[in-house]
Amino acid sequence: MSTAATTASVFDELAAIVGPRNLSDEVAELITFDIQGTQSAIRVSPASAEEVAAILRVVAARGLAVAVSGGFTQQHIGNPPERAEVLLDTSRLVALDHYDPGDLTFGVGAGATVASSEQRLAEHGQFLPLDIAERERATIGGLLATNTSAPLRHGYGGLRDYCIGIHFVTGDGMVAKGGGRVVKNVAGFDLMKLMIGSFGTLGVITGASFKVAPRPRQTATFVCEFASLPEAIGFRDRIMASALTPIRFEIVSPRAMEYVAAHSDARDPDHYHPEAPVAAPDTSWSIVLTAAGSDAVLARYRRELSAARELTGSAEHDFWNGQLDFHANVAARHRNAMLMQLSVPARAVEAALAGAEHAAVEQNAMCAALGRAALGSLTVAVIPLSVDPPSAMQYANAASAIRASLPPDGSAYVLRCPIEAKAHFDVWGSTPTDRSTMLAVKRALDPAEILNRGRFLL
Repeated sequence: MSTAATTASVFDELAAIVGPRNLSDEVAELITFDIQGTQSAIRVSPASAEEVAAILRVVAARGLAVAVSGGFTQQHIGNPPERAEVLLDTSRLVALDHYDPGDLTFGVGAGATVASSEQRLAEHGQFLPLDIAERERATIGGLLATNTSAPLRHGYGGLRDYCIGIHFVTGDGMVAKGGGRVVKNVAGFDLMKLMIGSFGTLGVITGASFKVAPRPRQTATFVCEFASLPEAIGFRDRIMASALTPIRFEIVSPRAMEYVAAHSDARDPDHYHPEAPVAAPDTSWSIVLTAAGSDAVLARYRRELSAARELTGSAEHDFWNGQLDFHANVAARHRNAMLMQLSVPARAVEAALAGAEHAAVEQNAMCAALGRAALGSLTVAVIPLSVDPPSAMQYANAASAIRASLPPDGSAYVLRCPIEAKAHFDVWGSTPTDRSTMLAVKRALDPAEILNRGRFLL
């Protein structure tokens, strides 16, 4: 049977599952998704886990491959999928599964956006501590699949800490779940933690349940400045040993603060000048904390921190929007920049940041970095000084040098760099995880390897 005939046949089978109005031939979305090469594909939008399962069974039987899409806010991470004849769009998986304000639990479909979820929770003065950018586009399933880290992780934990249940469909079309609707679940293999951070390679997340939290009635953000990185780390250590319990606790390099402060212009086409030089930054390293509580609590922070700046109200909101938009600001200003996500123990934050600065200088580039000061989750941008695109070898050398500065239990992967360079070096890097175990899990849940094929190179 010809390729055209096969495509038409698959189109008809998928139309019978979701209805003709919920699928189409799409190319533009795949290009946005960084699929390797340009190809035609069928975009299909299921409305339930059962429809997702039926779709995957059709795709597996035909020997095709699937790319899973949410809001397209994290599509650049890792290796581009090798191919995808079907783009599975989760935007119709938005049903509210449950919400018990008294029990502080909430469950919703994977295609629901963060903004829509926040709107539901705000009616009861509650929220999900998903302190992220592009809230109108970012989906619950996408955040779980990429295990997105946010500043509020310091005070509330990460997604793995407050996700209490997850629904997904395996590559061979089996509907499955882990956890449940209550905080105390039956002990067993923790499928939630397995699926969170799997980048759509083990299953299609269709919904999830969370512990939610009361929204703080008032907050204040304190910006403390230091002449050097060691001084900033020394201050961090003193705060960690104190009785203060901030809900955000960030470290921001001098260069990164320039992008945080300039966030309002970064996405404006009238201000987009990719080759324009960045102004020389202030030389101060910053530790930025957000406190929540009563007037007495905030007064104690003022006394003990002696901060250079205190931000409240709209100024505080604007600052954190700028911090959340750091990735997009760098990418919009410098299309050849490479962004990496580092994970290290708290004791290694100073060495990791110093190593990133040194690696950037060695490759004729600037370094901008920020992240969780006490948790070691850091974002590093390596920004070439030359307007000419760096070679793949320069990206590889910079990534290798940054990884070399990390302890054995640290890791670093590429969040974003030009797609042309990704094929020439390892964007994930090595981890302590056993490769054979990862392969066994992949084969068990996606035996035909149809899901986001090539995102991880195992």
